[in-house]
Amino acid sequence: MRAAVVTRFDGPIEIRDLPVPELRPDQVLVRVEASGLCHTDIHAARGDWPVKPALPFTPGHEGIGVIEQVGAGVTGRAVGERVAVPWLGHACGTCDYCVSGRETLCESQLNTGYSLNGCHAEYVAAYASHVVPVPEAVSSFDAAPLTCAGVTTYKAIKVSGLRPAERAAIFGIGGLGHLAQQYAQIFGAETVAVDVTGEKLLLAGELGATHVVNAAADDPVRVIRDLGGADVAVVLAADPRVLQQAHASLRRGGRLVLVSLPRDNAMSLPIFETVLGGISVIGSIVGTRADLAEVFRLHAAGRTTVKYETRKLDDINQSFEDILAGRIPARLVFEL
Repeated sequence: MRAAVVTRFDGPIEIRDLPVPELRPDQVLVRVEASGLCHTDIHAARGDWPVKPALPFTPGHEGIGVIEQVGAGVTGRAVGERVAVPWLGHACGTCDYCVSGRETLCESQLNTGYSLNGCHAEYVAAYASHVVPVPEAVSSFDAAPLTCAGVTTYKAIKVSGLRPAERAAIFGIGGLGHLAQQYAQIFGAETVAVDVTGEKLLLAGELGATHVVNAAADDPVRVIRDLGGADVAVVLAADPRVLQQAHASLRRGGRLVLVSLPRDNAMSLPIFETVLGGISVIGSIVGTRADLAEVFRLHAAGRTTVKYETRKLDDINQSFEDILAGRIPARLVFEL
C-alpha cells in the first residue's frame, strides 16, 4: 500500500510503499476512501507538542473507509461495513472516565495518527471497538472532516451549556469554525462569526451567521459588546491575542470554551474580570464515539454543510503549506 510517512520532524513527509498492516486481536483492516487533513497532523509531523509520536509514523485521524478484514475476537463489526477511524483510536473502557461517558479523558488512550499509525494511507488497522459506522446518507468525503473537525466543535458547543436564544461568538471560521457555527445555530443560538479573512466571513454568512466581524478591520471585543456581549465564546484560533479577545467579549456569566492549542501553551487570563464577572473557562477535547454518531445523524438529516476540497496524497507537503499560509477556507480531504 501507499502511505504518507513522517521519518523526521524537520523534513518533508515521504510517500512510501509499505506492507498492508497486519491485524492485532480486536482490530479491523479498513481500506481508506477519504482521509481528512487536520491541523493536528501538522503538529504531529513537526513534533510541536511535548509528547511526540515515535518515528516513523503515518499521520491522519479523519479516515473513512470499508472494512476488508476482521481480526480475532472482533464482534459487532463486519466485512463490507463503512466506518470512520477517529482520533480516539482506543480507550481502556474500565477507568472512571470511560465508564462515566468521558472516554476522551482516558489516561490510557491511544490516538490515531499519533500513537497509532493513521489514515493517510490506503489501509489502516483500527480497533473494532472504536471505529464508528457511517450512515449511508453521509458521503465519505463529508464524513472525513466530521470525524474530527465536526465532533470536536460539536462537543465544544455541548460542554458550553449553550441555550436557545443565547449569543455564541465563534473565533476562527475555518475547517472547525464553519462547523462550530452551524452547531451553535442548531442549538438555537444567535451567532457571531469572527475572522480576519473575507472569504471565510463570506462563508459564515452563507451558513447563516447572524453577525460577522472582520477582526482585521474592527475590534471584535467592541463589536460584540455593542451587541450585548457573548454568552459563549468558542476559540478555534491558536493566537493568544484571540484568546484574550474572546474572554473580553463575554457578558457576565459567560463561558469561554478553549479548543485551539497555542504553541506557547499559555494565555493571559484577567483574574479580577473572570471572578467578578462570573466567567467560566472550559477546556474541550474531541468528542466521544457517541458524539460522533450524533454528528453523523445530524448531517444525514441535512442539518449541516461541510466545506472541503479534495487532494491527492502525493500533495500532502504542499497541503501542509497551504493550511499554514491560510490559503484553505475550510477543510482538505485526501482521496485514496
